[in-house]
Order: sequence, then C-alpha cells, then structure tokens
Amino acid sequence: MSMDESSLPAGPGTQRPADPVFGGSRRKVASGIHRQASAIIDAVLSDPAPEQALIRDRLREHLNAHPGHPETALTEHLISLGSLGRFVDGAHVPSAASSDATHPEDGSAPSAAERALRIQAVLRERTLVAAFQPIFDLSTGNVVGAEALTRFVSDRSDAADWFAAAAGARLESELEFAALECALAAAQHLPAHLFVALKLSPATCLDPLLPGLLQGSMFPLPSTVLQLTGALTTEQPAALVKALAALRRCGVRLAVDRVGSYFDSLSHIRQLKPDIIKLDRNLISGITTDPLHYAFGDAMTGFAEQFGATVVAEGIETPDELAAVTGLGAMAGQGYLLGRPTASPRDWASWNYTGTDVHSRKDPGHAARP
Repeated sequence: MSMDESSLPAGPGTQRPADPVFGGSRRKVASGIHRQASAIIDAVLSDPAPEQALIRDRLREHLNAHPGHPETALTEHLISLGSLGRFVDGAHVPSAASSDATHPEDGSAPSAAERALRIQAVLRERTLVAAFQPIFDLSTGNVVGAEALTRFVSDRSDAADWFAAAAGARLESELEFAALECALAAAQHLPAHLFVALKLSPATCLDPLLPGLLQGSMFPLPSTVLQLTGALTTEQPAALVKALAALRRCGVRLAVDRVGSYFDSLSHIRQLKPDIIKLDRNLISGITTDPLHYAFGDAMTGFAEQFGATVVAEGIETPDELAAVTGLGAMAGQGYLLGRPTASPRDWASWNYTGTDVHSRKDPGHAARP
C-alpha cells in the first residue's frame, strides 16, 4: 500500500506554507547556505588550539580548491574528515566513559573539565552542521522524508561521542537544543514535500522550551516529526503525552526510535500512540537469518496497525533486508542501501525525484554519496 498524507506527515502533494526562503528565489536559498558555511569556517579557522592545526590546514586546502564557494569547501572538508561516512544506522549510543577522545600527544583521555570546555566551545561557536538521510516510501520509491543527524566540524569523533560527553558534563540539553536549531535551519533547504525527523531525548521533549523553539522556527509544524530516542522511565510516557499534546494538535508527529533496542515495553508505545514506529538496525541486521528477529518485526507491524502507525525500517543495508522488511509490511525505509547521510544541498535537491525502484538496488554502492 502506498503512503499518503494520513500515513506519513507532509508526504508527497503536501506543500509547506510560503515563507521567505521557499517564497523567494533560488539565489536567496544559496545565499543563506553561503553565509552559514562562511560563519562555521571562520569559527574553525579562528580556533587557536594546537591540536586543531591539521584540521585548519585541511580546511584551508578545500577553501583554496573552491574559491568563492565556502559551502562546497565545507562539505568536502566534512567528507574528508569522515564525519559523514562514520555514521552507522541504529548504532548503540556509547556511555560517557567510552566516548572520551584521547589527547593526540600522549593518548590520555581528557578530564571532565576539558570535556566541558570542548562542549562549551561548540555551543558558543556553533561549529556543528546538519546532515540528512533520505527516507523512502518502499512501495513507490519516492523520497518522503529525511532524518536529521548532527555533525561536528572540527572533530573526527562520532556525534554519539559528543552527546555522551555532553551528558557527562551536564550539558546534554544545551547541545541537543543547539543541534535542533541547526537542523531546523538547514531543513529550510530540503525539497518542500519532505517531512523531517528530529532525534530528541525524552528529557528534551519534556523541556518547556521545546514548543516555543519549534513554533518560532520557519520550518512548518505539519512537516515536523519528533523522533524520540533513548530509554524511557516508567513515569515519562504519561508526561510526554501531556507535554506534546498541543504540538501534536498543530500537526507535529511523534516517532519512537530503535524499537527492538530501547523501546522494549509495548505498554510505553501504547501510551504514546506514536505516528511512526522505527525498527532498529540491530533488529534489521538479523531479520533474514534469525527467526526471532523476523517474528518480532512481524509482531511490531501488526501492533502498529492497531493504532494506525507507520512502520519505518532503519539501517537497510542489503537487498535481502529490503525484501524482508517490505514483506513484513514496513511502508518506509532508510539505510545505506537506499541513501547515505549527506550535508550537501546538491544531494538534498536530488530528493525531488519520484518513482525510483528501490528494489532494483543491488548493493550499498548504489546509494547516494555521503
């Protein structure tokens, strides 16, 4: 069955309201990206830290290769760092202890104070960018949405490492809000028909500042999906239902992430009544070989049908996995086989196409470049 407006937010045919970006010219969009890239580059180059010297030199090389095009230079800089290619769909978020980057000179882990200073520098200089991974309607091949992912400009570490370090420094909420603001700004430049899934912890979804930030953004609420990620306490589902009620009445959708990993309690999902249930990569990776994985996926698609939720399969990496999740009844999917995360507006523009045969993809090499 093909997805429509009732099954996924802001699907094909649903247009965003006119705003200064989409109501204006292509030149205005390009100008906004140009300014954002220039500001990030200036922040990186002005960092005097000796350990960042190699990063600064590499960035200057990309700037010299693309004079007058800071957005292209920044994108290639990110790709060269590997920060866009290291993302693994559904990867487990490490603990703060395991996320510590080491000092290059002696291999020792930074202290808690040093970690806090690094996070504070990111918050102050906003040296982070948004990447997006396309989400496909598995029956039509249309790109119907994108998941926002955070990338850090001046470091090779995975985004999960930064958020784990922020949690250890008691700056997790501040970093989540900074990443959210970055994603909402970048989402203005995606094709207008796409919904955008924004990954947030339960604590951030309960923060009273969240509604104001979303409502004050130029990104339309009906195209917004709050993707709840992380373990829930016993009390949080009821609190989330109450806290998000007004936003959901305005068209904001709710997704639960990593089902099969974090969200082990079906009672939590039943309380939340999400619009989207996302099957975790850890579940998808064994769905063609492990009968228990397949049985759980089958049970979750049936469970989702009970309250009209859409099932999205995360981390699809092989044609066999794609065939399996489609056979289970998953209506949408994402993963390296279909399309990798990218911070390039040129790649985002290509998601306007329709009618791609996702089942014809033979290997991850057919996916969009990172």
